Amino acid sequence: MCYSLIRKILFCLSPEQAHFFTLTTLGLAEKLRMTKLLPSPLGSPLDVMGLKFPNAVGLAAGLDKNGEYIDALAALGFGFIEVGTVTPRPQPGNLLPRLFRLPKYEALINRMGFNNKGVDYLLEQLKKTRFTGILGINIGKNKETTIENAAQDYLYMMRKVIPFASYIAINISSPNTENLRQLQQGDLLQNLLRTLKAEQVFFFENNNKYVPLVVKISPDLTKDELMQMCDIFLAEKIDGIIATNTTVHRDGIELSPLAAEMGGLSGMPLMRRSTGIIKELQLLLKSSIPIIGCGGILSAEDAREKMDSGATLVQIYTGLIYQGPKLLRDIIKLPGQGVLS
Repeated sequence: MCYSLIRKILFCLSPEQAHFFTLTTLGLAEKLRMTKLLPSPLGSPLDVMGLKFPNAVGLAAGLDKNGEYIDALAALGFGFIEVGTVTPRPQPGNLLPRLFRLPKYEALINRMGFNNKGVDYLLEQLKKTRFTGILGINIGKNKETTIENAAQDYLYMMRKVIPFASYIAINISSPNTENLRQLQQGDLLQNLLRTLKAEQVFFFENNNKYVPLVVKISPDLTKDELMQMCDIFLAEKIDGIIATNTTVHRDGIELSPLAAEMGGLSGMPLMRRSTGIIKELQLLLKSSIPIIGCGGILSAEDAREKMDSGATLVQIYTGLIYQGPKLLRDIIKLPGQGVLS
């Protein structure tokens, strides 16, 4: 059955119902070993952050928040999988409805609010998985934790997940947790990263395992804000940057009846803004910190543009919903990209 027909069926359900149905079905197929029938895109391996990625295309955080479907998603051929965002304690997230499709624009608006079952549940799932590839774990703070105390949530999370993670993604850029984006600023950012880097060094010295720290940033930063952040990233020796999270701007969807819905916009309308951040990062960092391009990738050409702008790896999520697994295979087959050729 071609994906365009599957999508029509899924889009008859609410976005969250479709999300649950798709993952449950994929999980069942994996248990029945039916995922072995899927084509296996190979790609070309590459070394980034001291890790060997089988290909440059990853799954962005948010699809599998609780690590329940890692083995099933891995069967699609991703070079790496990122789970989360997960928080210290379980939380339900924001009230329904909180996820909206904009098919005309190949976009989503979400205000999920870090809904997840908590870190202890995630760890139980990670103990069950057979996956041995690159696993990123995306961490955040609980809603009720103040910004002033946020570093303690992140440190607690890091200590919990670091034995299981290939890398840890620090989510300080979701627009759906009040004031979270303040952690991208000045002393708050520097103190948070310094605290987590100290824990990274401690873990390495005691376990002989270096787990890279990656920061996921907003697409809505000004050039001055981005410049200040890059100075801190360099000073604190951050290992990678995910550019970007969703946007609160509504460029390109102004005429949509859903444009007034609160939350982060992803998909095609985010592409230009996200890629612009990658270009700025490349100018400021001059390839000294690897960039993972995320946001608005709906085609192999979009992925190529991210890489041409400075991204070493890319991640997809909304594009997977609109284009299906073929998008992953098309990107992996891209010629002339160095890491993918």
